[in-house]
Amino acid sequence: MTTEGEMAKVAFIGLGVMGYPMAGHLRVKGQHEVTVYNRTTTKAEKWAEHYSSSFRQTPREAAEGCDVVFCCVGNDDDLRAVTTGPDGAFHGMKKSAVFVDHTTASSEVAQELAAVAKESGFSFLDAPVSGGQAGAENGVLTIMVGGDEEAYDTAKPIMDCYGKKIGLMGPSGAGQQTKMVNQICIAGLLQGLSEGIHFAEKAGLDLEKVIGAISGGAAQSWQMENRWETMRDGHYEHGFAVDWMRKDLNICLKTAGEIGARLPVTALVDQFYAEVQAMGGGRWDTSSLLARMKKADN
Repeated sequence: MTTEGEMAKVAFIGLGVMGYPMAGHLRVKGQHEVTVYNRTTTKAEKWAEHYSSSFRQTPREAAEGCDVVFCCVGNDDDLRAVTTGPDGAFHGMKKSAVFVDHTTASSEVAQELAAVAKESGFSFLDAPVSGGQAGAENGVLTIMVGGDEEAYDTAKPIMDCYGKKIGLMGPSGAGQQTKMVNQICIAGLLQGLSEGIHFAEKAGLDLEKVIGAISGGAAQSWQMENRWETMRDGHYEHGFAVDWMRKDLNICLKTAGEIGARLPVTALVDQFYAEVQAMGGGRWDTSSLLARMKKADN
């Protein structure tokens, strides 16, 4: 088990908008020895220079000799490529090490990779995160983990470098399924908030007074508190992108079909996001559902 304050040799694979600052917290806050890999080598070089660390040309090289290897890539296919693919990290993992995947992916790929890891003598945790780019940069992410408790106990003190709320949800795949619940809830909340703002504006109400009145009651949500002003002003360039949300919702809908769960609102909101993409808003924040409603008025 790694204890708080104990330095470890770690690697981070995937330096996107989330991974780049997360790896930085490992180096600065945790004072860990960090090696990084990124598909675009120039970004890995930049990170390594900024944090006085090292980078490698392949995931396998980055993982070699590490106690814990972290990963945050795009989707199931990307995850398989950097783990079990040619020169993947799994080929360089030492016995008893822990691989922690922060990608939002399917529970199936989590279970698949956990089985491969176990057969090879190391552990795999699916650990998707919530909190967006701001949460990663500020080191206050929520992390939902699936896997063995012993591996979780090893990785958790290191994840504390960028996680504010971290919990073991259950066996392999449970972390990803918990993230699906998170995305399902957010989708419905944002649509409801969009409709509420739209209604208030159409009724000629003072939106600031309306939000002030209802935000302390049952309608309150993080989305309301943090997004109503930017939604009112049509600013959608600050958060989790619609393209990413649709990827996540497709995972939710596919899994729902497999387990027999009905998600009618989620399916509807997913189609609304498809309309936002058609408007050219694929990189807009997920609160841009309001933009779709306003366009329908014109």
